[in-house]
Amino acid sequence: MMQQYLALKAGYPDMLLFYRMGDFYELFHGDAERAAKLLDITLTTRGASGGQPIRMAGVPFHAVEQYLAKLVRLGESVAICEQVGDPAASKGPVERKVMRVVTPGTLTDSALLAATRESLLVAACEMEGVAGLAWLSLASGRLRVTEVPAAKLEQELDRLQPAELLVPDGFDPPQLRTRPAVKRVEAWHFDSASAVRELSRQFGTADLSGYGVEGLAPALGAAGALLLYAKHTQQSALPHVTGLAVERESEFVQMDGPTRRNLEITETLAGADSPTLFSLLDRCRTAMGSRRLRHWLHHPLRDTTVLAKRHDAIDALLAADSRFRHPAAGAALAGWSDVERIAARVALGTARPRDLSGLRDTLATLPALHALLRSAGSPALARLADPLAPADDVQSDLAACLKEEPAAVVREGGVIADGFDAELDELRAIQNDCGTFLLAMETRERERTGIANLRVEFNKVHGFFIEVTQGQAGKVPADYRRRQTMKNAERFITPELKAFEDKALAAGERALAREKALFEALVGRLRGQLARLQAIGEAAAELDALASLARCAEELRLARPAFTGEDTIEIEGGRHLVVESQVEDFIPNDAQLSRSRQLLLITGPNMGGKSTYMRQVAQIALLAHCGAFVPAARARLGPLDRIFTRIGASDDLAGGRSTFMVEMTEAAAILNNASPRSLVLVDEIGRGTSTFDGLALAYAIARHLAERVRCYALFATHYFELTQLAAELPNIANVHLDAVEHKDRIVFLHRLESGPADKSYGIHVAHLAGIPKEVVRAARKHLAHLETHLRPEGAQPDLFAPAAAAPTPEPHPVVEALAAVDPDKLTPREALDLVYALRKQLDD
Repeated sequence: MMQQYLALKAGYPDMLLFYRMGDFYELFHGDAERAAKLLDITLTTRGASGGQPIRMAGVPFHAVEQYLAKLVRLGESVAICEQVGDPAASKGPVERKVMRVVTPGTLTDSALLAATRESLLVAACEMEGVAGLAWLSLASGRLRVTEVPAAKLEQELDRLQPAELLVPDGFDPPQLRTRPAVKRVEAWHFDSASAVRELSRQFGTADLSGYGVEGLAPALGAAGALLLYAKHTQQSALPHVTGLAVERESEFVQMDGPTRRNLEITETLAGADSPTLFSLLDRCRTAMGSRRLRHWLHHPLRDTTVLAKRHDAIDALLAADSRFRHPAAGAALAGWSDVERIAARVALGTARPRDLSGLRDTLATLPALHALLRSAGSPALARLADPLAPADDVQSDLAACLKEEPAAVVREGGVIADGFDAELDELRAIQNDCGTFLLAMETRERERTGIANLRVEFNKVHGFFIEVTQGQAGKVPADYRRRQTMKNAERFITPELKAFEDKALAAGERALAREKALFEALVGRLRGQLARLQAIGEAAAELDALASLARCAEELRLARPAFTGEDTIEIEGGRHLVVESQVEDFIPNDAQLSRSRQLLLITGPNMGGKSTYMRQVAQIALLAHCGAFVPAARARLGPLDRIFTRIGASDDLAGGRSTFMVEMTEAAAILNNASPRSLVLVDEIGRGTSTFDGLALAYAIARHLAERVRCYALFATHYFELTQLAAELPNIANVHLDAVEHKDRIVFLHRLESGPADKSYGIHVAHLAGIPKEVVRAARKHLAHLETHLRPEGAQPDLFAPAAAAPTPEPHPVVEALAAVDPDKLTPREALDLVYALRKQLDD
């Protein structure tokens, strides 16, 4: 057995091998040690090999999915080895074979996959300064490729967030924040000529000329390596992977990793799933719709024609006179199974009975949904009617073949409907007659033997038997043969009962084998309908995502944005959706950017709303280019190619970069890549170094963005010296977030006003944060000193500024203590103690 195990393990040296032995999957040697640590299971030893004890650990086969899920989350890959031979006919160990390989990027099982997130297998390589990328969602069969300059590889990988990354030997991929599992394969796997042949064979075409991949050698090499790896892990030809699509940078509004994180699209800055833009907009009824919405949010489009179709569809789903408003769409899709992933499991031969019963029930709703789409009266919705046409032939086949509620797995039986197959019905009848036969035999034998408490029974260990108590054992007839002796009873078998046992048990085994054959035949028939099922899943996902956006538009008071060819961003009454959902009253603000007003210098107090204002402008632009309605009274947007953010920063300890270095790296990416049609958000740059260094850098960066890059920019700062730039450059405007001061307190108005702010109110914010009073007092005193003594010598006073109010003297602690005393309530003793305490405080 160990020879067999080691031979199998040699084929998968870098994976854990789950070796099936009876009701367990066992692991041996190093695999056992690793699995015991990762899964917190018992490590034991048995026997010896080369004089050393064999370490082993195991998991029960019926609970294997939960262990696989944990291993995959930890980035591990597992080869699953099953018994394929007949134990009764085997000499030596039963024949075993690796039937599937589970890796983080090749998951298809619903128990292992996140319902609303794609699990992508990505392959990457570099050739002559160009990075080729290919990625596959095995659970849907979608294969895509792209090429980018090698310097942008990290940005693309950050966008894709692979679950598993495939690279050639000797290639060091960039370190990603998500830390995907990295699999290295020999460099020849990435040969582009071999890839063309392999991909053509996969798609059943003479060549790849119909896919627009001419000249994309690095991307094709990556796609070829990815396909070979996926076929190897699945032990399958991947029949649901029937083509590829090329993605080009010019299709999308580009966003780098920091921008995606700062806008909190699908993950908060703290790494949580909510509150985010996605968590707020995801009202989808199906997992397919949620995945499609997530994809749209991370892939904003530049093509306004496609966006207009999405906006038209949302308008139609909101129309008061429509027969197909968004509640009807949601109701039609409620309860749908994940057709997209079920189709993939059908293709790979891993579909389970309840996958197919869910598909059956889903297809039964198509006629009503199709009719509603036809009657909607909107071309934007009518285009979804054809792929969602009734599939009566497929549905009727499933309905006839499957039980209403089939068993979870085929090996348990109870999957195929009664009346579907005559042979199976006959075998089941034999099994069902067991009870009648046993009762009749029990009555007959009691009469024959005179033993009133004689019982005829069955269990899975000993089969059929006649049980007689020890006190009655002397009355048994001569034809009874002892099968088992117990403490208080004897169990017997007779020739008649043995003959029936053979017939009944054989019928049970044959019935299970027949059910398995019928189920596999059903899956085979469905495999011929893959293209149709994939089209249904694709259209349903789009409809669900659109219905979710329509519902949000109605409930969250969103407006349809307008696109124009002019270089402008005009927003009236803009809001930040996520922040608005977390506060009671949100103050809307306008934004006006154009060629004559390209950079807004935003000043104002801490906590005044500068960062929220900047993010909401970017969020509105993002939503508009995703095809969604936007949180504003009105929005009009010109062409946009990129969104950049430089908001907040933390040090990168693993990468050896300080907070300031991270900040400067992000600023460099903006200055080197932004164009006149980019939207740039810069928040308080230059804080991580000395005041003058920071001010100088902020000044130079703002001036470069306005003079050289000439992009749309929102530039928040506490360096009030920068506000002078508006007087030097006509395309810079000063704005501020307003606040009012009342005594020693501050009230934030969160309202955008023209002109620069007068102060930062940092000390007031420190007071609100709970800084001790004595520290706040000391800060105020030192601030007055700085403002008095650090004014440039000989500086011309501002004749139009209001006269400075005389500084309010800080009350002495002794005075404050006396002010809190009520003399009429003091006893003579307390008054004397107070005098001593005040004198001590004065001396201190």
